[in-house]
Amino acid sequence: MDLRIIKSPGEGTLAILKRRKGSGPREEIPTPDAVGLVQGKLIEMVCAADLAEKAVGVTVEDIRGSCPQNMIMLAIFGDTASVMSAMETIEKGSKAQEEW
Repeated sequence: MDLRIIKSPGEGTLAILKRRKGSGPREEIPTPDAVGLVQGKLIEMVCAADLAEKAVGVTVEDIRGSCPQNMIMLAIFGDTASVMSAMETIEKGSKAQEEW
């Protein structure tokens, strides 16, 4: 699984993510302080989304690939501290799953 954090994302970056957002209704996401990006196998991303939502107050969205049903990445939106905490939780959870 590959993880990255973008602090203070630019308007163009947010526009890309919003266009590729795959889940739920097309409601507007408030401008976040940071965005965490998680890419990997589908099973890893579903578990990562669950960990992030349970850990802190962040918004998790799936990001579509080249066809609508191809989820290739998660975007985790929120304030910087919450996104960093969510990403740390995902990383720890991923390592724990590998040991299991």
